[in-house]
Amino acid sequence: MPTLMIYGATGYTGRLTAEHAAAAGLDLVLGGRDRTRLAALAHELQANHRTFDLANDDAIDTALSDITVVLNCAGPFMQTATPLMGAAIRSHTHYLDVAAELDSYHLAEELDSAARDAGVMLLPGSGGSVAMLGCLAGHAAQRVNNPQHMYIALHVAGSMSRGSAISATQNLTSDCLQRLDGQLVARNPDDRREFDFGCGPASCSAATLPDLVTIWRATGIPHIETFVYVSGDAFPQGDLTTLPDGPSAEQRTANRYHAAVEVTGADGAVARSVLDTVNGYTFTPLAAAEAARRVLSGEQRPGFHTPAALFGTSFAETIADTQITDL
Repeated sequence: MPTLMIYGATGYTGRLTAEHAAAAGLDLVLGGRDRTRLAALAHELQANHRTFDLANDDAIDTALSDITVVLNCAGPFMQTATPLMGAAIRSHTHYLDVAAELDSYHLAEELDSAARDAGVMLLPGSGGSVAMLGCLAGHAAQRVNNPQHMYIALHVAGSMSRGSAISATQNLTSDCLQRLDGQLVARNPDDRREFDFGCGPASCSAATLPDLVTIWRATGIPHIETFVYVSGDAFPQGDLTTLPDGPSAEQRTANRYHAAVEVTGADGAVARSVLDTVNGYTFTPLAAAEAARRVLSGEQRPGFHTPAALFGTSFAETIADTQITDL
């Protein structure tokens, strides 16, 4: 039977993802470094578990030797993606993660050829903002002829999990990037652009998002700019280690995520669309578990792929009550 391993299963997002995977009836193995916590969660979910550290390639290879799909939920991904992607290729295991860090996508680009040769799929961003924005971008791009320019923004609402906040501080880049004529180039970090997420115009800040890699890879649009609009306490200050594991169910319900996109075709025609979805910490584990289920059932292609390109631009709308609306 095809088997899924969730690595980082005892973290905030990992646990939620494991709960959804178990509820879906997947053959599940929980992976991580803390044997006691893994054993307790495995008992609760009636799953198997394996304890191993990512500093030992032989230990990772052994742990993945009979695994069909590994889903990495352990951030910071700059520390976990390299050993797990490499081991996935060596063990012929399909790799998924929920990373929002640009480095993970550059790594997948670098390993694309090796993954193809091994018959292994690399699907970083199988849940989260990459799946959201990729589906929105692909949907809007289909509404114009020969799309040339895309401006896309994510509205992040509510609070962050402790792990995400720590990961974000460790992965801040001084480079503010855009894709111009197909190349990643520097841009002015003070650039702003207004987007309407459904409640009137909001001034959004230029941001370097992994979608600069994934949207370009899926659509080939040569000019892509990414932006973020933050509301609430999405980026906390102070001692991050004192933060709770993550937002409560009530906090997630109260803070939905949104995204907006504008695409211009070669003839000057413009298409605008918006996405409305549940909180990112609700969407991500649901989408990641569903992506894993679909890969286990045979929806897979060797090499580096994106959720929108692999599953179709309607994938995000299969998660919770996500909706894409054309303006």
